[in-house]
Amino acid sequence: MASINQTKKTFPVLEMSCAACAARVEKILNDQTGVVQAVVNFPAANVAVEYDPAKTSPAILQDAVQQGGYGLIIEENEDTSDEIEEAHTQKIEKLKRQTILAGTLSLPIVIIGMFFMEMPYANEIMWILSTPVLFWLGKDFFINAWKQLKHRSATMDTLVALSTGIAYLFSLFNLFFPEFWLKRGIHPHVYFEAASVIIAFILLGRFLEERAKGSTSSAIKKLMGLQPKTVIRIDQSGKQQEITIQQVAMGDTLLVKPGEKIAVDGRVTTGHSYVDESMLSGEPIPVLKEKESPVFAGTINQKGSFQFKAEKIGSETVLAHIIRMVQEAQGSKAPVQKLVDKIAAIFVPVIMCIAVCAFVLWLLFDPVNGLTYGLLAMVTVLIIACPCALGLATPTAITVGIGKGAEKGILIKDSQSLEIARKLHTIVLDKTGTITEGKPIVTDIHWLNETIEQEAILYSLEKLSEHPLADAVVHHFEPMDNRAITHFESITGKGIKGNVEGITYYVGNRTLLIENQITIDQTLDTLAKALGEASKTVIWFSNQYEALAVIGITDQIKINSPQAIRQLQEMGIDVFMLTGDNEATAREIASAAGITHYKAEILPQEKATFIKQLQDEGKTVGMVGDGINDSAALAQANLSFAMGKGSDIAMDVAKVTIISSDLMKIPEAINLSRLTVRTIRQNLFWAFIYNLIGVPIAAGILYPITGFLLNPMIAGAAMALSSVSVVSNSLRLKTKRLH
Repeated sequence: MASINQTKKTFPVLEMSCAACAARVEKILNDQTGVVQAVVNFPAANVAVEYDPAKTSPAILQDAVQQGGYGLIIEENEDTSDEIEEAHTQKIEKLKRQTILAGTLSLPIVIIGMFFMEMPYANEIMWILSTPVLFWLGKDFFINAWKQLKHRSATMDTLVALSTGIAYLFSLFNLFFPEFWLKRGIHPHVYFEAASVIIAFILLGRFLEERAKGSTSSAIKKLMGLQPKTVIRIDQSGKQQEITIQQVAMGDTLLVKPGEKIAVDGRVTTGHSYVDESMLSGEPIPVLKEKESPVFAGTINQKGSFQFKAEKIGSETVLAHIIRMVQEAQGSKAPVQKLVDKIAAIFVPVIMCIAVCAFVLWLLFDPVNGLTYGLLAMVTVLIIACPCALGLATPTAITVGIGKGAEKGILIKDSQSLEIARKLHTIVLDKTGTITEGKPIVTDIHWLNETIEQEAILYSLEKLSEHPLADAVVHHFEPMDNRAITHFESITGKGIKGNVEGITYYVGNRTLLIENQITIDQTLDTLAKALGEASKTVIWFSNQYEALAVIGITDQIKINSPQAIRQLQEMGIDVFMLTGDNEATAREIASAAGITHYKAEILPQEKATFIKQLQDEGKTVGMVGDGINDSAALAQANLSFAMGKGSDIAMDVAKVTIISSDLMKIPEAINLSRLTVRTIRQNLFWAFIYNLIGVPIAAGILYPITGFLLNPMIAGAAMALSSVSVVSNSLRLKTKRLH
């Protein structure tokens, strides 16, 4: 029976170079006493571990992973995510330098090996140039292979180290002891160019792969950055004191000034203001906060000031809960491993066995020349089977696919999104900023008797208002001359009033007009009801005697949204809309956009739960959003899309970012993903076929029939050619159409 004290934590993992490494770390942790489940996310370089703290601890887990030849970071602080991101950047830069240097040194070796073998000291020059490629630029392959050997396991590094190491030593032997082969009637070839080119190509593959990986730490870092580092506390005597957020205690009274972020969850005690809660609700219109109104960490105060009492701090706040949900959703996913990585653990030992078997069989069946031909066959097998084409198959296609996407305004983070896109059954769309523009605009103004002077007075009053809807009215009329307003007053929860040339004017809701006994024309009243039924926010404008105008404000649907939704439906994908808005508004927007499935009045955590429900039904779900409130749902989804004009956090969590925020790019992104996955599969197919055909020939299977034994140099050239063919096939992606 599971312990009630089970803990789930996510730890960064170091030194993983391929999915075989990820599988080993996972196995090490799952074999530990007290560990319920460990899931390694190789692209994110972390592991989500569920364990019983009564039976094990992070320190014990760290020690076990270190003994396996890897690293586990268990002591996290404010700077940990920065350090991990910096390490990732440094690794990419290191691989870039190594690739350039290895290519620069390998090029003259290849030229000499192909065209100038007869020149004086050709072999010696190739030896001198290849040595730093293998044992300086490629030393990590040998170090990692040795680490794995000590733990009786093998990875792609093992095969790279074996093939290049044996080719180098074999060449060195031929360089200094050529008479051994000359006595047997064989020309002593050297294969320094094969060894160095293999290292150069594998480094290129690793560089492309690392660059394609998205760092997930920045998303969490930016979520945490929503909290201010310091706050102003009001003591019992009313004195203000600036303290760090860590010093805030339950029950403290805190002051929030205009434009500041709210530090913790609490309840307003004095003052009033509008607060931008789009990070929670996703809705663009800030919410009025007055006495007893709840406020939440990470939300942004607008123009007013207020004090509030801290009720939830630290890990108990709604923001902390969203952070935790994002971390858990990212960490809970098993890595979508590339085909080459899935079989790496089998491929490596199988090739090693074939190489050894070829050597032994030559010794058994040809006692005279068996040692010579057996050694040649073993080296040739290891060279031709070097996973260069396999290593390049995925990252090159991803790089070209990502480049093509970028040209079209579609930013794709990693191979996971490319692999999953073709399986999408369902796409869930956030309403605000995704289907709609994400900002309120004036759609209707009905006047009793419209005049330029009345428009100017309305414009001038709204310019003085703190209400967020006032901005929509101001933008509607701009540019316009201001009128002098006197005795301006903001009436909380109702609207504003001001005096122009002795006449009082009001802008606000219907209650404001009724309380001031203002006459409302029947025609305007009917029009106002129609605007309300159309789920628009209604604002009244009047003088001290009668209503002058009624204004309808709404968040408008993007022009391309209905067409994009129709295209997705034609692709066989179910489309859902989620919104924090009320039922009437949700129904209106869904109908206009052509969506039949929608959910209204839904909270951020409920979005992620809804996606989980769809996944539990066996559906592969894509989520499209633009706000911080969507981050948990984006992380939970199988494939996540962020609108580029939304929040940075949504873009960091999502696997695909649509720069233009145009929904039409979603079908294009799916088509691009399908094309890229197809190219990856083609690359892997040809790389495997090459190995399936090349390895038996290298082992000497044709020798008894035709007398043909593959030369290691030809094997090296074939290996390079296979890599070139893979890259060339990937480049064909550039010519493909996305619609």
